Amino acid sequence: MTEKEMLKISVEEFSRVQDWIELAEKDSDVYKSLKKRYLDLKVILTSSGVNLTEIDRIKG
Repeated sequence: MTEKEMLKISVEEFSRVQDWIELAEKDSDVYKSLKKRYLDLKVILTSSGVNLTEIDRIKG
């Protein structure tokens, strides 16, 4: 898999995780798990040079 394909997959997953976070109850274990994955993906994408300004809806 190329770096471009990996970035595409990561951006798509980042978007999906944000959708799920918005649907989850904030005090639930599901929310906490999604938030952890969101932060992991945010670090991966940022370190890969992706500008998250336009695609980060959670901002946290």
